[in-house]
Amino acid sequence: MRTISKRTQYGLKAVLALGSRYGEGPVLIATLARQETIPIKFLEVILQELKGTGILISKKGPRGGYQLSRPPSTITVGSLIRMMEGPLAPLPCASETAFRPCPECPDVESCGTRIIMRQVRDAMANVLDRTTLADLISQVASARAKRKPEALMYDI
Repeated sequence: MRTISKRTQYGLKAVLALGSRYGEGPVLIATLARQETIPIKFLEVILQELKGTGILISKKGPRGGYQLSRPPSTITVGSLIRMMEGPLAPLPCASETAFRPCPECPDVESCGTRIIMRQVRDAMANVLDRTTLADLISQVASARAKRKPEALMYDI
């Protein structure tokens, strides 16, 4: 199964962090890199690419940095992954947007591998396209709230 790249992992972390600060103004790259433990040079490239897609805007100067171009409730995780990785399908023959038959396949319509990979693609798309950045921010906050603090031990 195809895994997402480190670039996409870092991009999602950065966009999630910017989404949790939506409406607070731009965030410096150095601040984002430090808080999210992303190498700064790699982050600069990722944020420039995301700016090119229209998801982010930037501002230069002392109060500059990056921020989301629109509310987190209007951005799906699926759209972000597609921007950074391309189609969701594990095989080109299972893709909605970049369909390409496998050269060794004699009958693409009845190919068992294609049939199951379409189901995988559809299941992934269903989850990722129904989950907005705002939904994910809420899920992260909920998961953090459920973490139980370590019990204090007092020795006398």
